[in-house]
Amino acid sequence: MTSTSDRGPTGMDKTSGYADVNGLHMYYEVQGEGSPLVLLHGGIQSIDLSFADLIPELVGRHRVIGVELQGHGRTADIDRARSYPALAGDVVALLDHLGIDRAHALGFSLGGGVAWELAVSHPDRVRSIVPIAEPVRPDGMHEELRDPAKHATSTRMPTEQDFADMRETYARLSPHPERFERFFDAQAEDAAELTGWTDEQLAGITAPTLFVMGDHDFVTIEHGALIKRLVPGSQLAVLPDTTHMGAPRRVDLLAPMLAAFLD
Repeated sequence: MTSTSDRGPTGMDKTSGYADVNGLHMYYEVQGEGSPLVLLHGGIQSIDLSFADLIPELVGRHRVIGVELQGHGRTADIDRARSYPALAGDVVALLDHLGIDRAHALGFSLGGGVAWELAVSHPDRVRSIVPIAEPVRPDGMHEELRDPAKHATSTRMPTEQDFADMRETYARLSPHPERFERFFDAQAEDAAELTGWTDEQLAGITAPTLFVMGDHDFVTIEHGALIKRLVPGSQLAVLPDTTHMGAPRRVDLLAPMLAAFLD
């Protein structure tokens, strides 16, 4: 494990480092004070690409732990399936490494799936979960996302600028920047293999849950309503005039919502 300290853009001290967990050399950042909150980024993204706008709103209330998952950001890929159980296991191992018993988990897209898995398989390690824009089963995705022939014309898809930002971030941060195309294709294959969680598993979630999605998201609004019915006591927030990629950027709506929900 290696770590460094500096002053982050929020003006608070930020510690960053690597933890060796489950064969992975995982990058993480810690800043802020308060109850621990793990941030889990989206696919082909990084801590900052998913949460740069949101972090300043969180560090005054929480000890914010940004994680870069297997193959993302500064964390090199390894020869292991990027399944939700594996990724959630890495997060639990990082919490052990940092001496944290329980934490809130907020995840966007891919990271939202990790948050769901934490609540299902590691309930004793989560205080609450905030999955953003990640369904609990494949049929929760809008038909435009499930049919590759519709991707080119769908306004739900990431924009050209979104894809350019992913490519630039990967090139700048990855230990193996030359692998972007291969990793991008592999992520699409991983997403296609999503099986999700059963009604029984979702009904067994005990962590307070706030599911957040955009009204023009990858996920259908009907699926959001299904999640609310299946997860006991869960809350549903549908952000107006918001796409999938836009959901974690709606700080104007997320900041007060999270202040009320967390803790």
